[in-house]
Formats: sequence, C-alpha cells, structure tokens
Amino acid sequence: MREEYGKLDKVEMSIWECCEHLNQVVDESDPDLDEPQIEHLLQTAEAIRKDYPNEGWLHLTALIHDLGKVLNLPAFGELPQWAVVGDTFPVGCAFDESIVHHKHFKENPDYNNPAYNTKYGIYSEGCGLDNVLMSWGHDDYMYLVAKENKSTLPSAGLFIIRYHSFYALHKAGAYKHLMNEEDIENLKWLKVFNKYDLYSKSKVRIGVEKVKPYYLSLIEKYFPAKLRW
Repeated sequence: MREEYGKLDKVEMSIWECCEHLNQVVDESDPDLDEPQIEHLLQTAEAIRKDYPNEGWLHLTALIHDLGKVLNLPAFGELPQWAVVGDTFPVGCAFDESIVHHKHFKENPDYNNPAYNTKYGIYSEGCGLDNVLMSWGHDDYMYLVAKENKSTLPSAGLFIIRYHSFYALHKAGAYKHLMNEEDIENLKWLKVFNKYDLYSKSKVRIGVEKVKPYYLSLIEKYFPAKLRW
C-alpha cells in the first residue's frame, strides 16, 4: 500500500477541493453519519479554534485529519472500508489486547511468529514511532500526502494526522515503550485533539462559506496551492 500510494500519482488538487470530495465518503465506523464529512471536519476545527484561538496549525490539522478517507473513492482505488477507516496498530510486534476485536488477530500468522509476537518484536525501547510500521489506513495516507507535498505543519500536527486512529496508544496507553521524547511531547497535543473528535462534536451547524476564508488562509500558509495525491 505504501509503495502504491507513495507514488502520489492519483489526483492533483488543493486541500479545500479534497475537503469537498470527502463529502462523497460515508464512513461506516463513524458515529456521526448524519452530517456531511466537511461539517464534521469544520465542527472539530471550530470547537478547537474556540478553546485554542492562537493555535492556527491545530485548527488546520483538525480540518484535514480525515482527508485520507478519500481512499474509498474510485479515483483513489476505491479501497474497502476495512482498509481505510477504523483503528490502526503497529505490526512487527505483539498485538496489544486493547486493540478493538483483538481476538481476530489469532487468525493472523504474525500472532504465532516468534519474530513478531513479543513486546518489542522487531523494535527496541524508545526507537520512536517514526520507525514503527503501522497498519495501513487513512491516517498514514494523509500523513504521506502532507509530508511528500512539503507541508510546513509542525511535528505535532503531522503526528495527530498520522496517529489519531491509534487508539491503543492514546486511549489505552499501550506501546509507550516504543516512543521517543518527541513522540511523548506530540502525544500531549493528540490527546487535546482527540477530545474534540469522535462522539464530541457539537450539533451546531457550521456555515461553511462563513468560515471558509479563514481556513483557506491557513491552507495557504502550510500547504502548496495544488497537491499530488
């Protein structure tokens, strides 16, 4: 997947165009299915903006964190839901019991492979999450897009995009033995962000056109006009 999508040869478009594209996606794992995806993105972003008015990078991160879900669309290969949404987790070491539907890992050959089924597996203490291979999904795809298109978002913003579905880490506290100092600092911001994501979105409808100029100015600050996807 990383080799295929790392080519970034599917589409060329702006961040805002991608936000609009995302409205075609219905994420079956999302508890807030009754609203268009762009409203979910803006509700999350606006709620954070209200409480952290000076952190523009965080407002933009909230807006774009789910854009990788476009993997569900035909232009991006129309990947099945299970390969795009839902929890992500490290591979190459033991599957922590806090991962959702953990019992099904017994069907995975890695589960009984002594090279991969120990606490550290192929990794070492404090190796840093950047060196840990995660299961593929929309998080890693959007991280790849941001990084390869030379986004100037700070490290914490990229970390939120890359790991917001890594619930075993930020909800259950698993896998902390693989984190380095930078990860530990960035995790603080991911925990802030997560309070505003799933299940906590305001039911106040967002006037998209009203807030659009503000988010366009942030996009212009941190991203090129057109991105390769």
